[in-house]
Amino acid sequence: MKKKLLSLLLLALPIITFAQEKGLDKQIDEAFKPISDFFSEVIFFTIPIAGINVPFVLLLLVGSALFFTIYFKFPNIFHFKTAINVVRGKYDELDHASVNPELAVDGDIADTIKDESNEGEVTHFQALATAVSGTVGNGNIAGVALAIALGGPGATFWMVVCGFLGMSTKFVECTLGVQYRDVGEDGTVYGGPMYYISKGLKERGFEVFGKIMAVIFAIFCIGGSFGGGNAAQSNQATVVLKELMGLESTGAGFWIGVIMAIVVGIIIIGGIKRIASVTEKVVPFMALLYLLACLYILGANFSLIDDAFSLILKEAFNPTAIGVGGVIGVLLVGFKRAAFSNEAGAGSASIAHSAVKTKYSASEGLVALLEPFIDTVVICTMTALVIIIFNFGGDASGATIFQYGGDGAGAVLIDGVSYEGAGITSKAFAQYIPYSNVFLTVAVVLFAVSTMISWSYYGLQSWKFLFGRGKGADMAYKLLFLLFVIIGASASMNSIWAFSDAMIFAMVFPNMVGLYFLFPVVKKQLKRYLEAIKS
Repeated sequence: MKKKLLSLLLLALPIITFAQEKGLDKQIDEAFKPISDFFSEVIFFTIPIAGINVPFVLLLLVGSALFFTIYFKFPNIFHFKTAINVVRGKYDELDHASVNPELAVDGDIADTIKDESNEGEVTHFQALATAVSGTVGNGNIAGVALAIALGGPGATFWMVVCGFLGMSTKFVECTLGVQYRDVGEDGTVYGGPMYYISKGLKERGFEVFGKIMAVIFAIFCIGGSFGGGNAAQSNQATVVLKELMGLESTGAGFWIGVIMAIVVGIIIIGGIKRIASVTEKVVPFMALLYLLACLYILGANFSLIDDAFSLILKEAFNPTAIGVGGVIGVLLVGFKRAAFSNEAGAGSASIAHSAVKTKYSASEGLVALLEPFIDTVVICTMTALVIIIFNFGGDASGATIFQYGGDGAGAVLIDGVSYEGAGITSKAFAQYIPYSNVFLTVAVVLFAVSTMISWSYYGLQSWKFLFGRGKGADMAYKLLFLLFVIIGASASMNSIWAFSDAMIFAMVFPNMVGLYFLFPVVKKQLKRYLEAIKS
C-alpha cells in the first residue's frame, strides 16, 4: 500500500511543481481542447436528414435499441417484474439446484452446469450496484441540466424514450458479458465486449475480424474510462466544489483534482470486490438521498408538475429553444445525453455484470435492463422536472428565469451570472432547500467518485485484455487514470464533455458488431432461464 501511495505522489510531484505557474487551469484547457475537438469530429461524423446533420452513431444506437426491443418482444416491459425478483434473490436457488438436462444448451453438460455459479465474484445486487454506480452519476445532474439548457424541456421526453429503448440493448450486452466471460486460475473474472466479440465471432468463423473488433473496443473503452467515466465526473465535482467554497482563483481546479486523484487512487487498488463492497452501500444511499430531495421539491410544487409534463411533451415536438434546430435537433440533444448517462449500447456495464455469481447468463441480462430505467427514466426525469419547475419562476405563466438554448454551448444566464451543468441544478435546488448547495455538492462528489471507481474497473479490464494481467501493467493504467482525474478538474466543461462524449460513443461501433452477430445466443439463454424458473 505504501509503495502504491508513493507512486501516486511521484506522479503528482511534477504536476504540482508546474501548478505554481499562473494560469494553470487555462493552460491545461488550451492544451487539451485540440485533442477533444479532434476526437469529437472523428466520432460524430454526420449524415444529412431533413436538412440537419445527424451523427451516424446516434442512428446506430437508437435504431439498434429499437430492433432489440422488438426482436425480444419488449423485455423492458414484460420481463421487468422478473428482473426485480432476480435482484431480490427470489431465484437464487436456481444457481445451486440440480439442472434439468433438457435445459442444457450450447454444448453445456447438465452435471457441470450446476457448478458454474461458483464462477464469479459478486452477487446480482452487487453487480447491479457497481454498474449503476458507473451509469448513475453526474450525467443525471449535470447532463440533464446541459440537455435542458441546450434543447429545452422537450429534450427530457427524448431522453426517456432513449432510456426505455436502451433497456433492451443493456439486456443483450450484459447477457453476452456473462456468457463469454473468462475466469482466471485464481477465480478472478474477466468479461465484457472484448471477450464476447472475440470469442463469439470465433465461434462463427470470423476469428481475425473478432480479434480486431475486440482490440478496437478495448482501446475505446480505455478512452471512455479516461473521459466520460473520469474527467467528466471530476470536472463537475470541481464546478460545485469551487462554487461552494468560492474558489475561483487560478489553479483551484488542479488542486481539487489532485485531492480527488489521491482519494480515488486509494479506493481502486482493491479491485472489483472492494468496489462492489463500497458501491453496494454508497450507491443506494446517495441515489435515495438525491431522489428524496427531488421528491421534496416536486411535492412543494405539486401544482406545477402537470404543467412541467405538458411543457415537456409540447416542446418535444415543437421546440422553442434558441438554436436547437427543430424536432430533430431537440431529439438529438435528448438521445445524446441519455446515451451518455445510461451507456446502453456502449457495452461498459457488461464488464461489471460479467463478474456475477450465476450459471444462467440471461439472469444477469435481466438485472441489467433495470439500469437505464433507474438512471434515465426515473432519476433523469426527476432532475429535469426540478429544473423546469425552477425555471417557471413560481408559476407556469410563461415567464422564465433563464432562456432555453442559452449561449448555445450549455451555459445559461441566471440573475446575470453564467451557470452550466451541475451549477444549473444547484441553483434550482437552492431555490427550495436551505443549504442545498452543501447537499448537492456532496451528492455530486459522491456520484463522481463512485462513477470513477467503477469506470476504473472497466478501463482496467480493457487494459488487461490488451497488455496482459501483470501488476506492472495494472499500475501503469491506474497512474494514467488518475492523471485524467486532474485534467478533468482543470479543463473547461466544453472541452471535457466533448472528449467524453466522443470516447463513450466510440465504444458503440465495435460493440454493436458483437451484438448483431450474437443476439441469437441471447435468445437461447433467455429461453433456458425462463424455462428453469417455470420448472
